[in-house]
Amino acid sequence: MNITKYKIVVLCICLFTISNNSIAQKKKTTASAATSYTIDATITGLTDGMTVKLIPGATHSSELPVAETTIKDGRFTFTGKLNEPRFFYIIFGKDKGNISVMAENAKIKVTADCSISTQEGEYIYFKNVTVTGSKSHNYYKKETAFRDELERDYRDYHTKESDELSSLIGAARKETNTKKLDSLQNLPVWKKFEADEKAFFTKVEKLTTDVVARHKTNWWGPFFMMTQFSYLTPDQKPLYEQFSDAAKKSYYGQLVDKEINPKSLVGTNVANFKLNDKDGNSKSVKDIVSGKKYILIDFWASWCGPCRKEIPNLKNAYESYAEKGFEVLSISIDKDQKAWLKALEQENMKWPNLYDDDKVSKAFNVKTIPATYLVDSKGVIIGDNLRGPELEAKLKELLKS
Repeated sequence: MNITKYKIVVLCICLFTISNNSIAQKKKTTASAATSYTIDATITGLTDGMTVKLIPGATHSSELPVAETTIKDGRFTFTGKLNEPRFFYIIFGKDKGNISVMAENAKIKVTADCSISTQEGEYIYFKNVTVTGSKSHNYYKKETAFRDELERDYRDYHTKESDELSSLIGAARKETNTKKLDSLQNLPVWKKFEADEKAFFTKVEKLTTDVVARHKTNWWGPFFMMTQFSYLTPDQKPLYEQFSDAAKKSYYGQLVDKEINPKSLVGTNVANFKLNDKDGNSKSVKDIVSGKKYILIDFWASWCGPCRKEIPNLKNAYESYAEKGFEVLSISIDKDQKAWLKALEQENMKWPNLYDDDKVSKAFNVKTIPATYLVDSKGVIIGDNLRGPELEAKLKELLKS
C-alpha cells in the first residue's frame, strides 16, 4: 500500500470530520447564545424587604437604576438585555453598600456574606464576594488585579508616624503658621513620605495607562479609561486618540469622547432650578439672582482642598463687588450633608449656599471641582472656571463703571 496516499486520505477524512463537527458546534453555540442576562444573587446576613438597585457604573455621573427589586430569603434577581458588556453596581438600601459586577448576556450568579455596622449609618460590609458566569467579569478582574498591589503599596508608605505628621502639617497650614509648617515639612520622615508618595503615583499612572494601552482596538480601552480615572480632562486626549474607530464608537468610547471634549456652556442660558439651603428650605435660583448684574455659580465640596483654598478669593471678590451688583451662589456636591454643614460653619460664607441634588451639577456637566460659571442678568453664561486673579480681572472689566 502507498503509505503516503493512505496518510493523505486519513488526513482528509479527519479534516472533513473536524470541519463538520466545528460547523455543528458553531450552529449549536449560535443557537444557544444568550440574548439576555440574568443576575441571580444570594447574600447572607440581610433582612427581607431591603431595596436593591442595579445602577450603571463607569460613567462618572450619577445614574438612575435600570432595575430595582427587594430581597427575600437573602435572594434577588435582575434580568435585562445588553448590546455589549456593561459595568454595574448592585446598590443595597439607601446607598448602604454595593457589589460591582461586569454583566453580559449570560446567566450570572453573585454570592456574598455581609455584616451590618452598628455605627451611625448602618453601612453594609461584604466578604467572600464571588461572581460567576460572566467571562467579562473574569477578564475585568484579571486585568485590574494590579489594584491590589497598589493598595498594598499605599498602606506600606502611609505609616502611623506619617499620618500623624500629615495632620500636624494640615493644622499648621490652616493656621497659616509658616514657621511651624516649614519645620514640619523639612523633617526627614516627611521628606521620605513625599518621595514614597511621588513614586507611588508614578507607578499608579504607569499601570493605569498600560491597561488602557493594551486595549486599543475594542471597547475595553475606553472602558478602562472610565474605571481607572476618577475623571477625565482634555489632557487625556492622546490616550483616547490611539483607539480604533470601533473602540471610539463603543458605548464607553462615546462617554470618554464627551468627557475629554466637553462642550462649552458659555453662551447658553441657565435654566431656573431649586435647591435646599442649610435649613432645608427650597430656594429658587431665579429669586436669589433677581436684581443682580453678575452671578458666579460655584460648585464645591467640603472635602475638596482646592475649593476651600479658593474661598478667600471669593470673599475678596464678594466684598469688592457685591455693592455693584455681584453675587456668589455656592452649590455643594457633598454626599455627606453633615460635612457640608460643618464646612459652612467653618468658612462663614456670606452669600447663598445650597445643597446639590445631583441633577443640577449634572446639568452643568460638572466633572471636577471647583467649577465656576459666571452668569449675567439675563441668565446667560458668559465665562467659566474663573478663579483668583482671573475672576478679579473679569469683574473689574464688567463692573468698572
